[in-house]
Order: sequence, then structure tokens, then C-alpha cells
Amino acid sequence: MHLNFEKGNGLIPVVIQDYQTLEVLMLGFMNEEALTKTQVEGKVTFFSRTKNRLWTKGEESGVFLHVREMFEDCDQDTLLIKVEVEGPVCHTGNRNCFKTSYNQNFIFQLENIVRHRMENPLPDSYVSGLKAKGIRKISQKVGEEAVETVIAALAETHTDFINESSDLLFHLLILLQEKHSNLLELALNLKNRDKTNIDQAVPSKE
Repeated sequence: MHLNFEKGNGLIPVVIQDYQTLEVLMLGFMNEEALTKTQVEGKVTFFSRTKNRLWTKGEESGVFLHVREMFEDCDQDTLLIKVEVEGPVCHTGNRNCFKTSYNQNFIFQLENIVRHRMENPLPDSYVSGLKAKGIRKISQKVGEEAVETVIAALAETHTDFINESSDLLFHLLILLQEKHSNLLELALNLKNRDKTNIDQAVPSKE
């Protein structure tokens, strides 16, 4: 990376994003020393403007930001870090620091829940129970929910259609995990099959 710290008087803004849900969690600042420490340790360290020192997120709360990917912006004066985190990021106890009313990408969080239930079975868990019945039963449930979704789309209310579609997607998440796959693999496959080259479809106005 060749980040330009001079433009911000030695600091650059750093956007923290959940690597899986893509939810924006917080904004912080780094100097060169904080960046180096982050790269070496794999946990996000900021430069605190109020404390005037390096500050590793989680050093007090225990909720560390584990680095998965880092990207500099086109002007090389801002950093995006995708992280893995367990627990609320904001010091107020909220999931993120922006008080969004809901997790815009809850589907990815649900995928995590499904995976956890399949890897750590619980006696009263529907997911754990379905996994125990094997891939044939899981596949059968996906088929049943697909048929019910089609019926709802053709002959039932919008609410019924949404409910049945949700059931279908939920069971598909279980099947994906059983087949050692995930939503990310589907998204990448769809992107590779995209013939419109959507990343280049809209020209920049700058």
C-alpha cells in the first residue's frame, strides 16, 4: 500500500466493514504506526485523537476487529478494512456506531447462525435436527418449500409469498452448508456469469 498520510496531517480515515455481512461498523483514524501495528498483529489499531495515542479496538471491551481484507481508495487517502468480529462494536453496546435500525444484510448473519447450529448441534434446534436426518431430507425440504413458493406466487397473498420465499431461502442456506458451500460462492458464481460487466456498466462522471 502507498497511502498518503500527508493530506490528513498524518492521519487517514478508516472505514470498518463486516467482511461477511458488509455492514459498515465504525469509522476511525490511523497514522502510519497504527497501520503497521494492524498489519503485523492482524487486529485493527487506530490512532485515538482524544487520547493522542495508539488504541487497539477491543483492548478494554475484548471485542477485537480481526482483519480479513484491506483496501485503499482511488486517492490513496482512505482505507477500507473488512473485519471479523464477535460482539457489539460500538461502546454503547450497539452492533455498529451508526444506530442503523436493522442489519441491512441479516441474511449473512443468518447464514452464520445456520452454520453454527450445524457444527454445534443443540437438542431443540430445528437446523441441528434437520442436519441429523441427512442430505436427502434437507434436499426434500428445499423442494417442498420451492413448490409452496410457486403456489403462493400464483394463487396466494403477497404475505404468503414472502413467508414461503423466506422458508425456501432458509432451507437453501441449510443445504448450502451441508454441501460445504455458502452465499459468497453463489455471489461470485453469479458475478462470473454476468455478461453485462456491471462494474464497468456505469461510466464515471468525474
